[in-house]
Amino acid sequence: MTQWLVLLIAMVAVCAVVLSVVVLRQRRIGDDDDPSETPDVIEYMVMMIGVVYAIVLGLAIAGVWEGMGSAQANVQAEAQALHEVKARVQVYPPDVRDRVRADVDAYARFVSAKEWPYMRDHGSLSARGTALLDQVRTDVTRFDPTSDLAAQAYQPVVDEVAAADQARVARGQSAGATMPGIVWFGLITGGLVTVGLIFTLQIRRSPRELLLAGLFSALIAFLLFLIWDLDAPFGSGLAVSADAFRDLL
Repeated sequence: MTQWLVLLIAMVAVCAVVLSVVVLRQRRIGDDDDPSETPDVIEYMVMMIGVVYAIVLGLAIAGVWEGMGSAQANVQAEAQALHEVKARVQVYPPDVRDRVRADVDAYARFVSAKEWPYMRDHGSLSARGTALLDQVRTDVTRFDPTSDLAAQAYQPVVDEVAAADQARVARGQSAGATMPGIVWFGLITGGLVTVGLIFTLQIRRSPRELLLAGLFSALIAFLLFLIWDLDAPFGSGLAVSADAFRDLL
């Protein structure tokens, strides 16, 4: 079951529950009920709770969006550093140059094909990927340049490998979810409270009010799903792509 199907089911379920409660509640109201008797203080409380919850939702979305952007930047930095390694070893002897490039390609191929699903399932980097990058570092650092041109390129190549390793570590730190459980508890509880406050305003069964109640509850469900999906930058929904590593091949 895809995440988008889960989202659709969740939104439909939330709408169905809210509308069912409204209809069932309306049937139990007597003919002498006066909807205009809703106290002004309740309307004020409903408004304030809605505003506070909207601010919390906005901050949560901004936080996970920033985390997604940071993860994307780390991926681009790692891929760019490896590209520079392949380009700068052009002045190395053919056997060393081909070995370094082959190891970089092996690393990029493994990351794009194997490590991406591993990060999604385990929330961390794989030991095999670390070993492959260490092999690239070994090939680069063990080379003893004999020409002036190779000697000038040696340190920049070493620096690019170090930059790739640093970006890899940052990518690993972004692999797992960042939203604490207590925050999720607050978001879900706040959503239930906010939707539940609809009933304090004496909502009726008119098509307009039912439509607004359903759309409002569906919007809350969508925003919570969006936060959950963006909280996993390397998940299967709106995830960071491995195209930067595929472009190295």
